Amino acid sequence: MQFFSGFSISGEEYLLEEYLNSSIYSISGFSYGAIKALEVAKKSLASGKRVDSLQLISPAFFQLYDEKFKRVQKVAYSKNADIYLKKFLDTCFYPYQKKILQNKKHTLEELDELLYYRWNIDDLKELVKQGVKIEVYLGGKDSVIDAIGAKEFFLKVATVTYIKDANHFLQTN
Repeated sequence: MQFFSGFSISGEEYLLEEYLNSSIYSISGFSYGAIKALEVAKKSLASGKRVDSLQLISPAFFQLYDEKFKRVQKVAYSKNADIYLKKFLDTCFYPYQKKILQNKKHTLEELDELLYYRWNIDDLKELVKQGVKIEVYLGGKDSVIDAIGAKEFFLKVATVTYIKDANHFLQTN
């Protein structure tokens, strides 16, 4: 399995173990990592590699948010990235207890990609056409992304597991 981490973090797989497919033909990504997972799946298939499943866990889905929201995020990050990331992680774990994660290098360009990425339904349909099973996991108490909008979008091409009481990390307590 290939796994791609969320923005500014690594080592979150332990929080998601019950959902992850360990097959060597599975590509998984959490939040920002879901964007990377999709791009790798597309490249892998284009180069003739086998991909059986694509798992998008709390995918960074901001395409329904307005420009003002995105601009505020970038300004806050630019002013003080450490404070921004602390608040961001607090929001990811809300309303449950925060868990330990490793920080990784991050940039404003990555935040920009996360906020402005456009999920393309045709790209996803093409993966399905090529035999890739797409699984999406969303939390009903996710305070980071638009989980309802993501659910409606991904239901067109994926098996969507919507966990009513889960946060961004799919925690339920």
